Amino acid sequence: MHSTLTEHARCLYGDEYRPTPECDGRHEEFYFTEKLTFADADTILAMLRELCPQYVDGLLPVWVRNLSYRLLLLQRPDDPDLMREAASSLEFHGPDWDRIAAELRQRADALDPAS
Repeated sequence: MHSTLTEHARCLYGDEYRPTPECDGRHEEFYFTEKLTFADADTILAMLRELCPQYVDGLLPVWVRNLSYRLLLLQRPDDPDLMREAASSLEFHGPDWDRIAAELRQRADALDPAS
């Protein structure tokens, strides 16, 4: 069984930096999505930092990254650094989200104009 969200994601999607561990956990995406949906911000950030440390790398599907940042921003709505990080991730993964990335950067700048 998976003890962390990161471990669950690694088993389900793989890891560019480490071998996928053998386990007897449930590997259906909906179990992972349930864990992600109710995870706290620190847990989600730990998964992103470990599995996608450079924004453009890692094996997490783009929809998992997008959902992760959306959930993070719902939990930390006034965190300008997190908004900028989410915007960068959106920009790296296609022009479909450029408008949303720009809005996040504007919100971040309004909260923290010095950065």
